[in-house]
Amino acid sequence: MSKPIVAINHVSKRYRLGQIGGTTLREELQRLNARIWRQEDPTRRVGTRQHQIGDFFMALDDVTLEVASGERLGIIGRNGAGKSTLLKLISRITAPTKGWIGLNGRVASMLEVGTGFHAELTGRENIYLNGAILGMKKTEIDTKIESIIDFSECAQFIDTPVKRYSSGMYVKLAFSVAAHLSSEIMIMDEVLAVGDVAFQKKCLDKMNEVSSTEGRTILYVSHNMNTIRQLCEKCAVLDHGKLIYLGDVEEAIRRYVNDENALFSKVVDLSTVRRFRDDSHWVMFRQAVIDRDNNLYSNDESIDVLFTLDAKENIANACLQFILFSSTGLRIGKTESAYFSVRKGIDKIRVKIPLEGIADGSYYYGISIFRQNDNGSRERCDNVQNVIPFSVKNTTVWGKKDVFWRSDWYGHVVFKPVQIL
Repeated sequence: MSKPIVAINHVSKRYRLGQIGGTTLREELQRLNARIWRQEDPTRRVGTRQHQIGDFFMALDDVTLEVASGERLGIIGRNGAGKSTLLKLISRITAPTKGWIGLNGRVASMLEVGTGFHAELTGRENIYLNGAILGMKKTEIDTKIESIIDFSECAQFIDTPVKRYSSGMYVKLAFSVAAHLSSEIMIMDEVLAVGDVAFQKKCLDKMNEVSSTEGRTILYVSHNMNTIRQLCEKCAVLDHGKLIYLGDVEEAIRRYVNDENALFSKVVDLSTVRRFRDDSHWVMFRQAVIDRDNNLYSNDESIDVLFTLDAKENIANACLQFILFSSTGLRIGKTESAYFSVRKGIDKIRVKIPLEGIADGSYYYGISIFRQNDNGSRERCDNVQNVIPFSVKNTTVWGKKDVFWRSDWYGHVVFKPVQIL
């Protein structure tokens, strides 16, 4: 049996929560005095939870797996399952707390937009910089630079500092560099979600090509199960830092989807699924209470939810937006509420989400709250993802029950019947 190109042996990674150490002796003495007198830490940032000494988090817990040369491995799991931590360990960005990782080749990583780029350098200069980091000579890069620039679709801006690039241009150039330079292992962590649809397809085709023709090994993390299906021939499922399955792609997706539905709870703490982005946070989600004992519905029912909100001030024109996703991560559509008012402090709003027209299958929502400003523009205040998992059974096709329906054949939306004129 050939030697694996990536070998992960009983790897664990433990982090200490909260801020570690202080910048000055004065701050350390202030912290010590606060602990002695059982007072709040005066040096911690406003709005963060105070962690005590010994408060740890296991990001990975005894993970063992091997990846063969030329294999395309997908890694899936909920937010916080340990996917990004695993890729950082493989990329040697950080070291494991326990266990060891063996690599038999050079690694090209794309763990976030602009990884390995220097903002002040131009796109062309960053190509040479990334090549040098991978151990390539200038002459090797010279032979590939034109194909890199052409694939990236950034030729017009290639001699412009990358600090002026959009996030999409960052991804296009970074992926192009990783795909063309001589590395035996490619690591991708959800970065293709930033690019447009046409470029995503182009990237998937390129990864399939370099894997089949050049024997490149690919480790790919995504919440989009369709891209996992298109690219990967094997899949690993992580849950709370543990490897719970490694094998067939469809079986891995099935286990992941079932795990999502098993996590249904009538009371959901929305602060645990918040996406930290540039939202204004004038009003934030705190909790959702679902008026149901299970997550199984027919499509002539509605989901009744009581949201708890926390507002910094009275808001006259707030609006909820619900984006519907299938369990495979496919975006299906959106609906919005009417405008409503929110009182300063803790307030509650009850909503009824109609399911009419949704076919049999498993789904979840991404939810945002907006406020309308005086000039008529809308400002997003908060956003939570992967909430309210539910399943639809016994689809009613516009008044006709017991109609045979498969979402993989017909899709997730049941349209009204065509009229004969």
